[in-house]
Amino acid sequence: MKDQAGRRRARRLAIGTAVVLALAGMNGPWLYRFGSQRYHQYTIDKPEYKAQNGHWQIIEFPEEYRQDTIHAVLLHTGKVLLVAGSGNNQVNFDKKRFDSRIWDPVKGTIKKVPTPNDLFCTGHTQLDNGDILIAGGTKRYEKLKGDVTKAGGLMIVHNENPDKPITLPAGTGFTGRANGKTFVSKDPVLVPRAKKVFDGTGRFLRNDPGLGRIYVEAQQSGSQYETGTQDNYRIRGLTGADARNTYGIAQKLALDKKDFQGIRDAYEFDPVAEKYIKVDPMNEARWYPTLTTLGDGRILSVSGLDDIGQLVPGKNEIFDPGTKKWTYTPKIRQFPTYPALFLMQNGKVFYSGSNAGYGPADVGRDPGVWDVDSNKFTKVPGLSDPNMMETSGTVLLPPAQDERYMVIGGGGVGESALSTNRTRLVDLKAKNPHFVDGPTLEKGTRYPQSSILPDDTVLVSGGSEDYRGRSDSDILQARIYHPDTNTLQRVADPLVGRNYHSGSLLLPDGRVMFFGSDSLYGDRANTKPGKFEQRIEIYTPPYLYRDARPSLSGGPATIARGASGTFTSQHASSIKKVRLIRPSASTHVTDVDQRSIALDFKTSGATITVTVPKNRNLVQSGWYMLFVDDDQGTPSVAQWVKVP
Repeated sequence: MKDQAGRRRARRLAIGTAVVLALAGMNGPWLYRFGSQRYHQYTIDKPEYKAQNGHWQIIEFPEEYRQDTIHAVLLHTGKVLLVAGSGNNQVNFDKKRFDSRIWDPVKGTIKKVPTPNDLFCTGHTQLDNGDILIAGGTKRYEKLKGDVTKAGGLMIVHNENPDKPITLPAGTGFTGRANGKTFVSKDPVLVPRAKKVFDGTGRFLRNDPGLGRIYVEAQQSGSQYETGTQDNYRIRGLTGADARNTYGIAQKLALDKKDFQGIRDAYEFDPVAEKYIKVDPMNEARWYPTLTTLGDGRILSVSGLDDIGQLVPGKNEIFDPGTKKWTYTPKIRQFPTYPALFLMQNGKVFYSGSNAGYGPADVGRDPGVWDVDSNKFTKVPGLSDPNMMETSGTVLLPPAQDERYMVIGGGGVGESALSTNRTRLVDLKAKNPHFVDGPTLEKGTRYPQSSILPDDTVLVSGGSEDYRGRSDSDILQARIYHPDTNTLQRVADPLVGRNYHSGSLLLPDGRVMFFGSDSLYGDRANTKPGKFEQRIEIYTPPYLYRDARPSLSGGPATIARGASGTFTSQHASSIKKVRLIRPSASTHVTDVDQRSIALDFKTSGATITVTVPKNRNLVQSGWYMLFVDDDQGTPSVAQWVKVP
């Protein structure tokens, strides 16, 4: 009996073992992944790993506060303005549902902000009083070929009368003299008077007509209303001299794709009142514009798609914060949309070649130095992979006094699958500036996010190999670039993929915030639509996992250029660097605001006296984060300082 019982136990054990082995065989990959994930999590949470590589943390807002964040600006209150507008969602646009949020990264509070217009794909920068200038946005969403039902396009209206301008209201009809087809304008247009042209002796030669641009479309749907060639159009409703002097000329009016259209509207966002305040509109409508602060505090607005979906033809303009008025620059200079334009210490503007997309492949793509007043443009040679500058990132390397720039990654024009793993460096203080290659990334990278850190390094993270993360090509890698050794150091991997419509910015506590990502597809096979990434992710650099960080307190809230201010620190004797960092305004891999300025300083006991440089092109007026770094490279929490 004992033998039989023993045999039964052995048989049950054998069967049980076989079942376990079978289950293990079926679930082995899952068990392996589960074990690997647990081990990976254990590894990245170890203090010694964090001290070497830093750490990532996901922050998910309560559902009622989530939005598709396209733009982010750090405010001098320490809070972050998150702007979605319609969030690349036409349903929101059609319902006029436009969103902004104020997020306090210290307290964790979130606030909804009434948003007056579709500030999707706007431009933004900090004004000298700390307000944020926001200009441009979306008037109309694009329509892809196949979705366009009414033939339409650009109509150039000519006014040959030198004595008066003429205004044509929305709904004006244009009838082709040859094709006989009628098209109707969608908006009013003001056509300036003609210009009289004289020769050197004062003899009248001709009238150069004033020109207006307007989008028109057929009154009915169907391909029969398309036109194949240029035609001259008479304008319905005009009589007499107006009818003789005013006419339209259009090229092909067809069912082709219709691009996004921009708006002229501009606002100042008040960080204290936390509300938008409308100011005078721009002269040109702009969608995807870049705003760059000049040395005198005025704001240069460049590029964008206009109110008929055409690239603004080089008509750049400047906003005066004192008068709240916009004026055109003296000369025309055309760039692709969201061009990376940085103010140099000599008052000129450096264009790195980085841009976000729209525009001819052969116009305004070369990097160079632009004198806005004279319109002289000096090309900077040596750029590698010059055909892959769309969706590349550019950063002014710290400290800003060195005037060295890094261009990171990029891709081919439009929806190209091309991408480059190159970084390129240029020293604009060199006798003959030219680009040289820096260290390479592991993969070709579109949409890389880059943020200057207080220890004079740059965090480079995210992006995707293909256009808008196509084919599941997000890059879950991060690196810290060290300008002093020209090396990239691999650090902890981010947890969230970031591609189109993503960005990053440095927080006052030395951490870096990441937002957005707008994948075209949701799977590797490109069969499912993508979903906008609404989660925030915070990277804590290795320097915040050391034993202690230097303190910084007291001191003036305002320090003029060339003046000094004294602050208190219990660690004053160990301070090795002082940096004044301008807060970021980030969108579409474009952040021309961020810069880190080295300050001269001296210590005495528990005090640090810092001096702000005199050059107003180096130190633009506005609010800055003041960091001090100790002998281990660990930064303090920033003090906010205003340069008036």
